[in-house]
Formats: sequence, C-alpha cells, structure tokens
Amino acid sequence: MSSYYRPDTLTEALGVLAGTGAVVAAGCTDLFPATGGPELRGPILDITAIGELRGIARTADGWRIGATTTWADLRIARLPAAFDMLKQAAAEVGARQIQNAGTVAGNLCNASPAADGVPPLLALDAEVELIGRAGMRRLPLAEFLVDARQTQRRPDELLTAVHVPARAGSGQSRFLKLGARKYLVISIAMVAVRLEVTNGLISDLAIAVGACSTVAHRLSGVEQGLIGAPVAALDDAVNRARMAVCLSPISDIRADAPYRIEAATELVNRVLADLAGAS
Repeated sequence: MSSYYRPDTLTEALGVLAGTGAVVAAGCTDLFPATGGPELRGPILDITAIGELRGIARTADGWRIGATTTWADLRIARLPAAFDMLKQAAAEVGARQIQNAGTVAGNLCNASPAADGVPPLLALDAEVELIGRAGMRRLPLAEFLVDARQTQRRPDELLTAVHVPARAGSGQSRFLKLGARKYLVISIAMVAVRLEVTNGLISDLAIAVGACSTVAHRLSGVEQGLIGAPVAALDDAVNRARMAVCLSPISDIRADAPYRIEAATELVNRVLADLAGAS
C-alpha cells in the first residue's frame, strides 16, 4: 500500500513534499481516474486538511482564492458580477459530487486543455501563488500553464492560492461551453468573457477560449481592437479567420479542428452579444 500523508499545516506539508517527493492530491477527482488502477500510486500528499488553503477572501489588492477551495464553494460565494463566469464554470465541473470534492488547485495543476476553470481565471487576470523551499513566488496563470499537462510548478512547491487583482473585479461576465451533451461532458470549446462599459464605450474587455489549443488562450488582439469602440461593435466582432489565427485546436474523438474553430467563433460572438445586450 502507498504511503499516504494528510497534514493539517502548510509547514508540515512542505516538509513531507521535500522529504518524499510525494504526489500532491487536492480532491483526487482528476488524480484517481488517471491512475488506471485500484489505488493511488504513492507516496501521496493530501493537502485538503490544511485549513488556511481553503476559502475566498477580499484583500487590499483584490481577491485570494485558496488552493483547496472547491467548485461548490465558488458556486455559492458572494462575489462581484465579474466573477459570474467563474461561478458558471464551477457549475459545469462534473456532477455535484465532483464539485464538492474538486479544487481550484487540482484543476490548474492537472493542466488539462479542457479545464473549465482556466478560461474564467485567465479573463480575470489571475495569478497563482506557489510556495516551496525557496519561498513564495507568484506567476500569471498564463505563464504557469506551459502546455497540456505541464505547468511551472517545481517538484518542491505547492500551489497555495489564486489571486485576482482588484482591477479585474469590474464589469459583467459570462461563461459558455459546448459539449456532446448538456451535462457531465468534456468541452469541445468554451469561452469566458469579461466586459466593462463606460458611457456606451468598451472600457475593458477580456476574452479567453479553452479546449481549442494545448492551453487556454486570451484573444489579446481582439480585445485591444475593441477597447474604446461603442458597444454595438461587439455584434459579430470575431470571424472564423481571426479565430483560426489565434487558436490551434486538435482533432479528436469529440470534434475535429475545423469544427472547434467554428464552435469557438460562435460561442465568443454569442457571449459578446449577450453581454452587450445587458450593458
């Protein structure tokens, strides 16, 4: 049987990690299915008993989302409308049982191209907090995610929190995904958009697309081209050719690459139209 550690302090957890090189578990909703066997291969470091790693707090600089905050926690959290897309994504992460166990850190460190939590957090300009032997460091989420199943987390580090800056807490937001069925599905394409309008003009815009590249991407060029434009400019603002330049989807059993481009284009335009109508 594998060695299993479940400390209740961060200091103890870091000691276990440094001493054993354990596999980190933060809910196991991805880790256990990936084992391909009847038990986890260890040693295993379960961080879900560390109280300081769970919860959402308003800080002087924005918001801090603890690593082991669950998707169920996020669904019921009182947050500004800019976080609606994150809460909507939380409602799409598997069934209720998965939402009760699955964590933000697990979703990010698993680094699936179809991770539902990533596009909303990218659109919120999120940073990840990592703590290890060398101390604490923070990285933009876009830098933390290197490739499919690859991150910048070092072997001796734990992802301890996600930080959202105060400037990203303004405006309205939406999340939308497409799958082969309505519920309990891995995305073919998904989008998260945050929009802020001032005096009828687009003052801030963030668009992120997931499941259409090895990592989710912000559509920075599209965003910059629309800042300062009237809200009416959001009507069919993105065409297929522009989307094809920004993304590099694969073809797999769920959808081929051309279909993913079409789907992402349609989803982005639907969300932009929805937000424009609400502004």
